[in-house]
Amino acid sequence: MSRKFVATLAALAASASVVGTVAMPAAAYAETSGIDPAAVERYVTEYAERAAYPGVAIAITSGDKVLLTAGYGHDPSGAAITATTPMPVASVSKSFTALAVLQLVEAKKVALDAPVRDYLPEFRIADPRGERITVRQLLNQTSGLTDGTHPEKSLPQPDSLAGAVSRARTARLAVDPGTKHYYTNTNYHIAARLVEVVAGEPFGDYLRRHVLEPAGMRASVTVDRAPGDLPANLEKGHVYAYGASIPTREPNRFVNGSDGLITTAEDMARWLIVHANGGRSATGEQLVTAESVRTMHTSSDPRWTYGLGWDTEAGGRVRHSGIWFTHTAGQLLLPSGHGIAVMTNSGIGLGNEGTNELVNGLATIVQGGTPSAGAPIRLMIDVVLGGLTLLSLALGIRTLRRVPVWARRLADRPVWRSALRLLPRFVPFAFLIAMPTLLGLLFAGGRDLTHFQLLHYSVALTVWLVVASLMGVSVTAARAAAVVRLRRAQVGRVDCDVDRIEEHRATART
Repeated sequence: MSRKFVATLAALAASASVVGTVAMPAAAYAETSGIDPAAVERYVTEYAERAAYPGVAIAITSGDKVLLTAGYGHDPSGAAITATTPMPVASVSKSFTALAVLQLVEAKKVALDAPVRDYLPEFRIADPRGERITVRQLLNQTSGLTDGTHPEKSLPQPDSLAGAVSRARTARLAVDPGTKHYYTNTNYHIAARLVEVVAGEPFGDYLRRHVLEPAGMRASVTVDRAPGDLPANLEKGHVYAYGASIPTREPNRFVNGSDGLITTAEDMARWLIVHANGGRSATGEQLVTAESVRTMHTSSDPRWTYGLGWDTEAGGRVRHSGIWFTHTAGQLLLPSGHGIAVMTNSGIGLGNEGTNELVNGLATIVQGGTPSAGAPIRLMIDVVLGGLTLLSLALGIRTLRRVPVWARRLADRPVWRSALRLLPRFVPFAFLIAMPTLLGLLFAGGRDLTHFQLLHYSVALTVWLVVASLMGVSVTAARAAAVVRLRRAQVGRVDCDVDRIEEHRATART
């Protein structure tokens, strides 16, 4: 048996075990324009293996043509991911909300630089500067609202856009409106509610009739909450832990207007065409003017790169990523007129901050290059965290076994000195309590995160902190109890000695 044949068998086996079935019907692309579908498949499946993505769907377009739509891998049921498999695109949804608002602007029903309250009188916050927030500032994320001033994930979750706006009444502003970019979902909850009120119909209905259907996106829908409102045909996504992808539902969150769109690769191809084709769909429907498309794709101020539902990059690229705790997505438009969309059924986590690397690799292929391979960062991070968990457990057990020795050595010392020596044991617990805030500040510009969502973000990190905290608390409790017992024993011995002395004195007197 030749080495080449063996290598081929091994490659086929690895591909089948890791990424499942490639779903790419013959009519999935109109023309390749120099794109090799086999090269795309090879890159995506290899990337999926390294990144631990069980399933990936992609769309590649050029101008008003669909070059390729395909699915790779599988969902939690084992079914193959295809170009028609529904998946959330998370914050990519913001570009849809922005287009809906621009439609109302073109209809002269809304002015971008007018105060939000001109169209949404119910919008009130606990900061007088809120009256100055404009529609544009909602869409380019410069309203002054932040996750820090309004922690939208930690607060009770509303059931509707009206409820989301009502919940914001306790919010304050971090800065004056229009002076700094702060990314927060709340801006787009308010923007979607504005569409509802101005258009006089539920946001989901407006989006379907005026955006999704004219774009040809008939398999797409927006929802209010995850997971309660998710379509029945949407399979679970995954969280990652120690090399395994674990199927799970998205934590309870309000998502409409900000990250609530459920769609397919085929529909995302139609969406990319709208933006690469001056606001016109592949079937000739004009959703917005070319000028409105340019407005969405342009940052209004050099102090930030965010346009209206799209982020701008040097060289004329515009994109937006999307992250759920169980899914990730991304879209990219190139100056060449090419568009790329990616959806995966694995969520954001340590070592997986989104799909930008995968999208960029596909862009390199589209432009005739060869994307570089990355390292399996997620696995390495979890291996390290797993090792730290075992080390914390071993050291904790060892320390618990030595508690009597420690107590005898420190029993005669002042209580305050013993207490000081025990304080470092609470450091892991302090980190466990503060970790959602720390991760939000370090990796997400101050984004809000709950402890339950922290578990989805990194099972391995959460387990390590919980184990280290339990060991710290257990050691502290055991040492404190041992010291108390020794001190009581010493007091008891002293009392006995005193009693014997008094008894001896009494005997001597008699």
